[in-house]
Amino acid sequence: MSGHLYLVPTPIGNLEDMTFRAIRILKEVDAVLAEDTRTSGHLLKHFDIRTPLQSYHKFNEHSAVDRLVARLVSGDKLALISDAGTPGISDPGFLLVRACRKAGIPVECLPGATALIPAIAVSGLPSDRFCFEGFLPAKKGRQTRLLKLSLEVRTMVFYESPYRLLRTLNDLAQALGVNRSVTVCRELSKLHEEVFHGSLTEAHAHFSSKAIKGELVLVVQGLDKTMQDEED
Repeated sequence: MSGHLYLVPTPIGNLEDMTFRAIRILKEVDAVLAEDTRTSGHLLKHFDIRTPLQSYHKFNEHSAVDRLVARLVSGDKLALISDAGTPGISDPGFLLVRACRKAGIPVECLPGATALIPAIAVSGLPSDRFCFEGFLPAKKGRQTRLLKLSLEVRTMVFYESPYRLLRTLNDLAQALGVNRSVTVCRELSKLHEEVFHGSLTEAHAHFSSKAIKGELVLVVQGLDKTMQDEED
């Protein structure tokens, strides 16, 4: 009988967001695959989870897939977690899930924490339709992607690091227009959570005047007919 792969979300900041079910699954599986065993080790220790941790990240996921699938085929139950949030969303997971699907191994994703949805909810921008862009390309393909997004009518959501935030805000302003509305969410659910609302230019000025720490989510207004008429 084949095993089972669980995708287990972990808190993006506040440990109280861990679910009872996630704790139970992490205690019951044969091993926990972690993006960073040091970060996840602290999490497991906090909840008294003593399941063995194994490293699974973007640098070894290609080489590890066949070995992990073999374990699952033999009957092992494995849980995949990332440093924060839901595995596979701008984090390792896609390759393993695809391989499990091809091998007929059951895959189950628990509902739980992700930075994407809270950021959209607090932005005040239309959320009935949106597109998730993850991280913009750092170099190759960046301008091409921005050019395509300049015509996107849906609300757009990006992840960004503190080191590239100002560059990304500037690039978005040039591609989409300086007055385009943006909500920048920093350190969601953590002690120093910050949510900034304003134009792309205002956001750039705000974050230029301070040290930027923590992961960020940008929720950007899509193009509407009024904007298009003004640009024309």
